[in-house]
Amino acid sequence: MKSVSYLLMAAMVVFLSAQLVQGQTSMSKEALIEKGEYLIMIAGCHDCHTPKKMTPEGPVPNMQLKLSGHPQDADLPDFDPSDVGPGKWVLLNESLTAFVGPWGMTFSPNLTPDKQTGIGLWTEQNFIKAMRTGKHMGTGRPILPPMPWTNLKNAKTEDLKAMFAYLKSIKPIKNLVPGPVPAEKLAEINQ
Repeated sequence: MKSVSYLLMAAMVVFLSAQLVQGQTSMSKEALIEKGEYLIMIAGCHDCHTPKKMTPEGPVPNMQLKLSGHPQDADLPDFDPSDVGPGKWVLLNESLTAFVGPWGMTFSPNLTPDKQTGIGLWTEQNFIKAMRTGKHMGTGRPILPPMPWTNLKNAKTEDLKAMFAYLKSIKPIKNLVPGPVPAEKLAEINQ
């Protein structure tokens, strides 16, 4: 009888421990999205992925276009390709969504869940692998500057999952961002 009591107490301890651990590691979908929104904010994702509108105080994020990347219809100012390169300037457009440097020209991608122009077809695994490897969708072309993926590769998996959950929860915006331009093709941009 004593052994049955000990066995039942042990089973209860295991059960309650499992419930405690589960309570600590699982998060409601709403809490995960809220955490992701916070992480996206403090990571500065809006700095490059949200187009700006110019105000007397300078550029501010246009939250109507939240995380939609470089506007597909935006005109780019002319620049002298000889001004950029190793040991020279890195240039940004007025909206802070297009960048020119020794790597070429890059445009902030659309992070909204639009299936045709954003990350709508990405899986959580694609996102995590992209942040860990610096490869588009985790297997494609390199993710280019100024994206700080080398910092994000050190993020906890649960933080990357939260960020992805938030990105998948926002309004999809159709905005086809141009692909990167290699450095050797910069001279052709202003022609």
